[in-house]
Amino acid sequence: MVNLESRNFSLQIQKFENGYFISVTEGSNKLGSMVVSLATGPTPITTTIIPSRTESLFLKLIAERISTRMRGIALVSTFIQKPLESNTAKALMSEIMEMIENE
Repeated sequence: MVNLESRNFSLQIQKFENGYFISVTEGSNKLGSMVVSLATGPTPITTTIIPSRTESLFLKLIAERISTRMRGIALVSTFIQKPLESNTAKALMSEIMEMIENE
């Protein structure tokens, strides 16, 4: 659990041999918008599975950053109740990357 600006987020990371599944939820644990990114070459290939109304850039950035760093697949799901402020998004991104690097 991460508390940022009076909002509680649950971060769940499942590591696989060839990538990660990351879930970011606010409130109850639900699947939400989903993006997958695959990094095998110089630039990652990213596809939206379930579109987001408000957080599509956040999803894409997390998926591409993780897949590029790990040279694999990153599947990211977010269920967020209201749009993220830029500071909150940066803090969540930092928290996720720290969790991945410490595994």
